[in-house]
Amino acid sequence: MQLVGYEPRGRGSALLTADGGELTRHPLEAGADLSFSLGERHCAGTIDGGEHVACDRSATPYCEYHTSTWICARCRGTCLKPEMDCYQTHAVYVAAFAPETFKVGVTKLERLETRLREQGADRAAHVHTVSNGRIARELEAEIAEHLVDRVRIATKVATLGRTVDEDAWEAVLEAFDVIDRYAFDDDPPLESQPVRETIASGTILGVKGRLLVVENAGTNYAVDMRDLVGYELHDGDTSRNVQSSLGSFG
Repeated sequence: MQLVGYEPRGRGSALLTADGGELTRHPLEAGADLSFSLGERHCAGTIDGGEHVACDRSATPYCEYHTSTWICARCRGTCLKPEMDCYQTHAVYVAAFAPETFKVGVTKLERLETRLREQGADRAAHVHTVSNGRIARELEAEIAEHLVDRVRIATKVATLGRTVDEDAWEAVLEAFDVIDRYAFDDDPPLESQPVRETIASGTILGVKGRLLVVENAGTNYAVDMRDLVGYELHDGDTSRNVQSSLGSFG
């Protein structure tokens, strides 16, 4: 059985495994137990028509034949496709990650709240509504001269259990005519800063964006679910040595 995908917080939170082409969805519900050890890792292949097509190439999580690039993520208002096709209404947003990392982004208007949950934002503000993706990307590029347009996973791990600097957040929003605000309380209950690890065993404490937080042998671990993709899974808790928590946020 191979772990071939995941669904982040905004899509319901689950791990996807494949065995002989058949897909299984494993919901990640707080309080449930995961009990998998990790075996060899190789390309996760692809999902086609609800079935998994395996690949044994060594590149992970995907080989060159199964790596897809979302070209719109690189767009800055000058369409990189042969023909522009993003004519749906788009939203430009600013997201806050505790304590004071502030990111600009764009998404289709109908996916705004889902997208924010997928990213693991703590706070967010909808600041522009525009008629298509090209205009949205132009605005994003302008705002990105002052705010970041991506947040690394290491930074997101550091946000767990922390709170947003409200004064800094309000200062950022002064530059915009805010259309709507969002506040998320997706953090798992934590008494100590999680250790970043790649494991698939333990009691699930929660999911924030694509971060899965589990408790294993008295230590809380933050797992980037993308780092699990491609691993062969075996029944039973991990037996390898993993780093233990120092037990404090600092």
